[in-house]
Amino acid sequence: MMSLPFYQRHHEHYDRAYRHKALESTVSQYQKETKSKSAVYAQGSTAYARGSAAYRHASAANLSLDSSAAYSHGSSAYDLESAAYSYGSTAYDHSAAQSKRSAAYSLDSESLSKSSAAYSRGSESINKLAAAYRLGAEAYSLGLKDSSLMIEDQSYKMSPKAKRAKQNLISEDKENEAIDYSVPIFTGREVSISGITDTEEERVKESAAYVAQRNLFATGEGVSVSKVAKSTSEEERHEKKSRKVAIRESAERVALKKTLEETQAFHKKLNQDKLLHAPEFVIEPRSHTIWEKQNVKFHCSVAGWPAPRVTWYKNNVPINVQTHPGKYIIESRYGLHSLEISTCDFDDIAQYRASAMNVKGEISAYASLVVKRYKGDIDASLLYAGTVSMPLGLGVTPHGYASRFEISFVDKFDVAFGREGETISLGCTVVINPDIKRFKPDIEWYRNGVLITPSKWVQMHWSGERASLTLTHANKEDEGLYTLRVVMGDYYEEYSGYVFVRDADAEIPGAPGAPLDVQCLDANKDYVIVSWKQPAVDGGNPILGYFIDRCEVGTTHWTQCNETPVKFARFPVTGLIEGRSYIFRVRAVNKAGISLPSRVSEPVAALDPADRARLRSHPSAPWTGQIIVTEEEPAEGVVPGPPTDLQVIEATKNYVVLSWKPPGQRGHEGIMYFVEKCVAGTEDWQRVNTEIPVKSPRFAVFDLSEGKSYCFRVRCCNSAGIGEPSEATEATVVDDKLDIPKAPGRIMPTRNTDTSVVVTWTEPPDAKELVGYYIESSVVGSGRWEPCNNNPVKGTRFICHGLVNGEKYVFRVRAVNAAGLSEFSQDSEPIEVQAAIGGGLLHAAPSPPYDIMVLESVRDSMALGWKQPKVTGGTEITGYYVNYREVVDGVPGKWMEANIKAISERAYRIQNLKENMVYQFQVAAANLAGVGTPSLPSQPFKCEEWTIAVPGPPHDVACIEVRKDSLVLLWKEPVYTGRSPIAGYYVDMKETEAKEEHWRSVNEKPLQKKYLKIGGLKEGVSYVFRVRATNQAGVGKPSNVTEPVVAETRPGTKEVVVNVDDNGVISLNFECDQMSPNSKFVWSKNYEPIEDDSRLNIDTKGGKSKATFKDLGEDDLGIYSCVVTDTDGVSSSLTIDEEEMKRLLALSHERKFPTVPLASELAVEILEKGEVRFWLQAEKLSGNAKANFVFNDKEIFNGEKYKMKVDQKTGLVEMIMDKLEDKDEGTYTFQLQDGKATNQSSLVLIGDVFKKLQDEADFQRKEWHRKQGPHFVDKLGWEVTDDCNVMLKCKVANIKKETHIVWYKDDREIMVDEEHDFKDGVCTLLISEFSKKDAGVYEVILKDDRGKDSSELKLKETAFADLMNEVCRRIALSATDLKIQSTAEGIRLYSYVTYYVEDLRVGWVHNDTQIKFTDRVKTGVTGEQIWLQINEPTPQDKGKYTMELFDGKTGHKKTVDLSGQAFDEAFAEFQRLKQAAIAEKNRARVLGGLPDVVTIQEGKALNLSCTVWGDPTPEVSWLKNEKAFVSDANCILKFESGKNVSFTISTVSTLDSGKYSIVVKNKYGTETSDVTVIVISVSGQTDTVQGQDQNNVAVSKKKKTTTASKRKEGEKKDFIKPHVEEVIATEETPVPNETPPVETEKDTKSNQQAAKTTDGKAAVAEMVPQPAESLDRQGKKPPGKKP
Repeated sequence: MMSLPFYQRHHEHYDRAYRHKALESTVSQYQKETKSKSAVYAQGSTAYARGSAAYRHASAANLSLDSSAAYSHGSSAYDLESAAYSYGSTAYDHSAAQSKRSAAYSLDSESLSKSSAAYSRGSESINKLAAAYRLGAEAYSLGLKDSSLMIEDQSYKMSPKAKRAKQNLISEDKENEAIDYSVPIFTGREVSISGITDTEEERVKESAAYVAQRNLFATGEGVSVSKVAKSTSEEERHEKKSRKVAIRESAERVALKKTLEETQAFHKKLNQDKLLHAPEFVIEPRSHTIWEKQNVKFHCSVAGWPAPRVTWYKNNVPINVQTHPGKYIIESRYGLHSLEISTCDFDDIAQYRASAMNVKGEISAYASLVVKRYKGDIDASLLYAGTVSMPLGLGVTPHGYASRFEISFVDKFDVAFGREGETISLGCTVVINPDIKRFKPDIEWYRNGVLITPSKWVQMHWSGERASLTLTHANKEDEGLYTLRVVMGDYYEEYSGYVFVRDADAEIPGAPGAPLDVQCLDANKDYVIVSWKQPAVDGGNPILGYFIDRCEVGTTHWTQCNETPVKFARFPVTGLIEGRSYIFRVRAVNKAGISLPSRVSEPVAALDPADRARLRSHPSAPWTGQIIVTEEEPAEGVVPGPPTDLQVIEATKNYVVLSWKPPGQRGHEGIMYFVEKCVAGTEDWQRVNTEIPVKSPRFAVFDLSEGKSYCFRVRCCNSAGIGEPSEATEATVVDDKLDIPKAPGRIMPTRNTDTSVVVTWTEPPDAKELVGYYIESSVVGSGRWEPCNNNPVKGTRFICHGLVNGEKYVFRVRAVNAAGLSEFSQDSEPIEVQAAIGGGLLHAAPSPPYDIMVLESVRDSMALGWKQPKVTGGTEITGYYVNYREVVDGVPGKWMEANIKAISERAYRIQNLKENMVYQFQVAAANLAGVGTPSLPSQPFKCEEWTIAVPGPPHDVACIEVRKDSLVLLWKEPVYTGRSPIAGYYVDMKETEAKEEHWRSVNEKPLQKKYLKIGGLKEGVSYVFRVRATNQAGVGKPSNVTEPVVAETRPGTKEVVVNVDDNGVISLNFECDQMSPNSKFVWSKNYEPIEDDSRLNIDTKGGKSKATFKDLGEDDLGIYSCVVTDTDGVSSSLTIDEEEMKRLLALSHERKFPTVPLASELAVEILEKGEVRFWLQAEKLSGNAKANFVFNDKEIFNGEKYKMKVDQKTGLVEMIMDKLEDKDEGTYTFQLQDGKATNQSSLVLIGDVFKKLQDEADFQRKEWHRKQGPHFVDKLGWEVTDDCNVMLKCKVANIKKETHIVWYKDDREIMVDEEHDFKDGVCTLLISEFSKKDAGVYEVILKDDRGKDSSELKLKETAFADLMNEVCRRIALSATDLKIQSTAEGIRLYSYVTYYVEDLRVGWVHNDTQIKFTDRVKTGVTGEQIWLQINEPTPQDKGKYTMELFDGKTGHKKTVDLSGQAFDEAFAEFQRLKQAAIAEKNRARVLGGLPDVVTIQEGKALNLSCTVWGDPTPEVSWLKNEKAFVSDANCILKFESGKNVSFTISTVSTLDSGKYSIVVKNKYGTETSDVTVIVISVSGQTDTVQGQDQNNVAVSKKKKTTTASKRKEGEKKDFIKPHVEEVIATEETPVPNETPPVETEKDTKSNQQAAKTTDGKAAVAEMVPQPAESLDRQGKKPPGKKP
């Protein structure tokens, strides 16, 4: 920037809002003093006024009668020339001449009037130009208004004038109003002349006006003026000019005329080609120096035909408006071009170029932009205090001229690392040259581009030589890029370094880091929003939320504001006390614990924003941390109206924030508010703040149901009452409106220094309100991630410092906004930490090329070829330089340059050589380090026309893809082809050490291609190769021999791999771990570089390169190779033939349209409660898998009817319906999508299938309800016990003590003796000896207060038959072995069963022949005994007997052998029993009739009678008291008919008392029967004893006694034989019918005597065989059978 002119240095009005504002003040005073000369300022002179009629005729384009001119200085029509100057106006009287000139200048073919009108219409751009370059315009504007030059275009305003500028024409209260921008119209040079004065002050003012006017012309800025009014009085007003003024006007008129003549001459020359001429800048853009944050506009005007196209450049880079929206505005109107830059900053400091181009050529014009920073107020007194104390802000040195200081930094601070709570100091020594002691620098510190001011956290110091900054208590908020700026005048230098602040050690292990950057937003009377940034460190566990604490200023008590952690990084704090100040802090919490608190926020007062602004502008007292708010006693109030502009400004899952404006109608007292809510769609309004109204027009509503929609409204209230509600808001869903951002993409690390890496990434899609990014790094293989920054960084680029040199790192990035932190991005490619240039290695120039040979020679040129240098210098070779020299008679001449620009190929044609001259050549290679040493001079070559017929040598022969048994040889065709086209190539090879005669050809036929894969090499052997070209004339010269190549596969060699990714994209992949920083992957097809990218897309990241096919087809068949440059021959290839292409396409289709594999198709099942479950299972699902559920081609969603679930871990997808209704009949489909993989499965439920499923579901639902009370787990069933009894049983559940069980048969209750205890949950009913009578329907019922359940069992027909079959089977199995028993009738075979039923069929077989039953042989069942009776057995009855038992399904057999000794013994026993039976049958016996005791009264008659039997007829005798007793007169004994015996005493006496015995006897036996007679005297007996006549005898019945009865009942007689185990005899005594006698008292003693008299007889009778005896061969008692 130039220093200020001499006439501006000491002026007291310097406005720092603009670079040349000082001129405005000066010109303003000038205008004030010369406003009386308005005729001169308005449009000049009286002569001009007199000539205005001619001018009005010439410019009839929409100008009013009073218009003086319409100037557009930027137009190519040169409207300036159209002004009719009062001197020499005759040269410009005619408008026709002006119209032609305008057409000639090729802006338009229209007339001058139209051009002027067009520029009047474009006055917007012109006025903006004038605003950008105003130099005293406001002062002139004031003057022009007074001089009646009124500009009516009011559409463009200027900014207010500086407040300190003197304004004589505007009152103080209009100080800040914008005024019309008016620019004086200068006609000729008259306006520049105001008279010559002798005083210095007037001269300064006059010069200022002149400079301002001149600059307006020089900049080419045109001004459109419309409707210039001029009063009659001012037209008639003239001022007499002084002599000096007149002389100046004359001189300027001459100069102006000369300028016009030169311009006319120029355009006359230009118009020689009226149709086409090159662009020319009529007005070039002008350089600017502006303040920061201002806008600037560059202008230029261009002539030319066709109309030139203008392009703007910044530092020679075209400016793209689309990539910088809002930053640049480029306009082109009517030949006037402009570039506007908005809100300039230091990045806009550059050289700008306007380039105009058409078919005739191109021309450029340059302008520079300097942006300065405003540095504060300046003491006006300094402007007059002398030059040595001039402040730096003015941009001048102490000597009054602009200078440049050399500022350097010594002992600079480096990247710093610290921890929260520590003290961090940054310092730098500053050296300034020249050193002006009274001229001190400004020291400024910036953090991330923001100026830092001293505070309790930051201390700054400047010692005069060293600048330092100290962070007394570092926090993560202090992390960032720190910049030290040293400012000297207009020049400054900067130095920057990054400061990293890590989290302090957590008090609780695993707790997260502290939040940071706590700020208070939107503070009001009782409400404030607190925001913060999430920490980078979560302690290893996800952060659950944050606690917000507040503390009133002046106290130390912290209060927690929220009960539960909030996840959103903004939180509204309510309940503040108006007038008090608060500070806030935030703590993070995870499952391990709570973090340390953040740094406290700045204090914020709970005040209305208007009150806060008023207190800031008019402080009434020193700040004490508390504001006392007083309220006046309100007057009689007015009910306030409804609030306005109610809206939801923020909505999250936890709260909704409302904002509104106070009502217009509210009276003079303060108002408060009640907030109401209701669920959307209803009118059920509920008051939120029921107790205390809020004072602020902001309110946060909590306790809302997530996912629901609400409407809100607000009412105002004061002492007069509660007003009407506001209009309700739109329905607002309670949910986070701000989503957590997605992960950033494309993480790209690049080397920076030996301890840092530059990481770049792309912004996540659809990201909103991003706070910044966190970057993490990890050493490859460690698995441990460390944060690279602890304060979110903006932008998509960051330098990660503090890395270990030589280590390999991977990086990842996550985005941050108020909703939370995104997922981590994918890991970057690994990168080794090394310096960016050369990877930490120093570059060197390459070694010389070698083996220079002539590829072709003609008369005046020669084509050379050479080999690449063996040493490239650690970087890629960028080109070659060729020198040549003449050799005359063997004497070489001076080296000359063949090429100025480096050539990239290893072949070059040197032109303009001399024919038949001998030349030598040398070649030098170049890289980034410079040009290497030239090669040794080649052998001399003669420049002559080659006439040989065969082709020249191929060149650039190289070996790639060297393996242990093969390699690929490449070459380039000869430059000289001979007399006919090349027909092919021959490749020769030999071992390196072999002699020349060992060269052999690899191929027999010529090769058409320029590459060959040579196989069959021996591992470890060194080879050399050469190539020869052939045509019709023959084989040409061989190429240079290659360098020796050893056939080996080097360790780490990798091959090109074809891959088909999940999207079906087919790609070739190659990796290299031997790359240098300058290595590149070079792909080729058929060993020709791939230049057409329409088929293949190549992407390289780090040491990996991928060539992706866009659409693999037949055109892509071939050999694809990849070579890595600047390595030791790393290369590989892969062939894609037709078969491989088909395989890849099939695999691509499979990957492109993948399917989700299913473990099971869609199925349906009924659940316990009757719910219907549709489900399928995929083999594997990722975490992003989702499912769509479709019913009858219509998607259904999760809700009350459908409960849907997708379990990605197990792959299970299910949908549950409570019940199936008729409308649910149809087709169900599950559609799966997992990434790009899809699949679906359907299930058709219609007709009978649906009906069956519906019935089953209904049944299961009823079953579930049944099981809520006591119920049957197993229904009633039966089983047959081991005792052959039938047990009915059922299993029950959900039983309690009060549960009852009732059994029924055929609807009749079965009485059970004891209650069932439900042991083991089983109920039983035992039915013994089950038979047909037990058939029927059995039912059991469970019941209690919860309900009842029943189970029924039908034992009828088939069911009964099945049960009986089982009973019979069990009975048959219980049968004992057959036994032989002898009886009086014959021999009996028998077996015992548990019990017998009729359904058990019994059959007998004798010697395998079924027995036919007769009277002699019969079968039967007695109790549990099944027998076969053989009466009167004969020898024919001997043999094997089998009893067959048939249970209905199966037969069971029991066998016994009745023959031999067994038969003999049984038959003998039968004979014995038979005789015993006969004896027992015929023996004498008393059948009955005698009582045991007879008691009779003395004098009565006694008559006793009985019946006897025996065969032969027995003999009868009587005994009295064991003595023989015969009949006499008193006692009559009778025996009649051989069976009737009577005993009669006519008159009894006491002598007749005694024991009377009757004895009957025949040959088979004797039996005695006793009767005791007791006679009672008459005197001692009162009772009568009844006898037979029931009047005189009392009889006691007695049991008869026989001799046989003396034997013990059941006594057994054993017959032991050698072959018989045991024979048991049993007795069965038939009980004869007998008349029961009258039972009397038994005389035990007499009975005993009677028994004694018969002992002997009884003993004899005991030996007689009894007919009831039987033999038991097995010696076992039958079950339940008494012996």
